[in-house]
Amino acid sequence: MISVHTSPLERPGTGDAGGLNVYVLESARRLARRGVEVEIFTRATTGALPPQVEAAPGVLVRHVAAGPYEGLSKQDLPGQLCAFAAGVMTAEAARAEGWYDLVHAHYWLSGQVGWLAADRWHVPLVHTMHTMARVKNARLAEGDSPEPPGREIGEAQVVEAADRLVANTTREARELVDLYGADPAKVRVVPPGVDLDRFTPGDQRAARAEVGLAPDAKVVLFVGRIQPLKAPDVLLRAAAELLTRRPSLRDDLVVAVLGGPSGTGLDHPQALQDLAARLGLQPHVRFVPPVGRAELAQWYRAADLVAVPSYNESFGLVAVEAEASGTPVVAASVGGLPTAVGDGGVLVEGHRTQDWAREIGDLLQDPDLRSALRRRAIAHAAQFSWEATTDRLLEVYAEARAAHRSSPIDDSRTLAGVPSLVIP
Repeated sequence: MISVHTSPLERPGTGDAGGLNVYVLESARRLARRGVEVEIFTRATTGALPPQVEAAPGVLVRHVAAGPYEGLSKQDLPGQLCAFAAGVMTAEAARAEGWYDLVHAHYWLSGQVGWLAADRWHVPLVHTMHTMARVKNARLAEGDSPEPPGREIGEAQVVEAADRLVANTTREARELVDLYGADPAKVRVVPPGVDLDRFTPGDQRAARAEVGLAPDAKVVLFVGRIQPLKAPDVLLRAAAELLTRRPSLRDDLVVAVLGGPSGTGLDHPQALQDLAARLGLQPHVRFVPPVGRAELAQWYRAADLVAVPSYNESFGLVAVEAEASGTPVVAASVGGLPTAVGDGGVLVEGHRTQDWAREIGDLLQDPDLRSALRRRAIAHAAQFSWEATTDRLLEVYAEARAAHRSSPIDDSRTLAGVPSLVIP
């Protein structure tokens, strides 16, 4: 696998680490349990880690030197793709011929490197976009910066080059075809999974005691990177409006924000705290840096609601994790969120403060409705396991290999006996 811009070893919630990191690591672990050796190539961002790390049995993370460790944003990385590709090729040269059977690239930067590697090694390329420039640019948050034309061009090239394209939802599959001209015969829908052993329903009172919340508070939780795309400001404005409409909540309302600055949010890393101050919300807002997966599960259990107000999500892993933990979700009706939320929450059209305040307020003051949503949320999330994702990925890999062998440009070289996968 190739994941150029973010390592699966990084903690999600800040910088460029998010759902993609979880996807890469969780799918790699389960592929390895099925007998598929996985090597993940990612850019080295610190000298503290060795060149190779075994993330799990059968999963090797390779840190490739490409540019300085620090000081490079995701927008700077296209200039380092040549150096990164050279590192990938050097690693392959140390392997026996035909070691890698398939390349699975994640995000367009990785797709550019994966395209070269797959062509050089005469193996199929499978690509997962995760986010797409043309989709993001059509739904920008106010004041956010559009993705550059160079990214759109790069994405279109990868779409054309890939043997198979993995979409998280049927909506994303349509966007690949409609916006990028993808061949529908090459597009496969494979929903991401959730760790159903980690994210489980639990005792809310005990969870609140662990994370330091009052047992009788009304808790709305945001989990994610702090940037305009994720729209945590929509939640804060809705909370301020809600307190104006329903003063009785002033003694109880807590808005917890878990995450750190990312993307264009790095331009003003204290912007959300400043907004909370202007809105008079300091007594009600708790800012928490990214936490580990076990503690995150406790935060989900501690909340009455989890808010996902993003302007776009290719899927919305936070929504499914919350629902698996027994917490209903209120989310924007965009991208993959309708699929992720299902009937375990409420979808909001648009990002108007009044609409979000109304939906959150109604849910907070209706325990019977929350209880009904909780039951549906648990059942809905149970459909999304990483084992099911792995089943589908293996089917896609088999298709890609069969199609590649039958291609007239294939050199008919015999593949290695042991299945092996590289993820740029």
